Amino acid sequence: MSLKIRLARRGAKKRPFYAVVVADSRSPRDGRFIEKIGVYDPMVAKDSGKPRWTVDLEAAKAWIAKGAQPTDRVLRHFADAGVLTREARNNPTKALPGKKAQERAAEKAKKAEAAAAEAA
Repeated sequence: MSLKIRLARRGAKKRPFYAVVVADSRSPRDGRFIEKIGVYDPMVAKDSGKPRWTVDLEAAKAWIAKGAQPTDRVLRHFADAGVLTREARNNPTKALPGKKAQERAAEKAKKAEAAAAEAA
């Protein structure tokens, strides 16, 4: 059984509130879970003084020791709390245009080059 530490959405429409849960990876996002280890309230202002995250870090460490894998969002919080380290992601090819766009740009460059040669 593959375990995940992830967010399960609670709260009303347009008022998100999340529970940090340990669940089987095959169960639905808001479905059955094994244990609730914390909460995340994104509606709390960053400068309000009230914490957005409240997580039992000892329980999280215990579940990680048992093989539970945190999702990316939860891993970001754990990295800020010093529980785990998160490697920075870098995908330099993501910003490159697609194959068709590159072909169109090459065609446009050829036409501009030909027009410049005719004008000279």
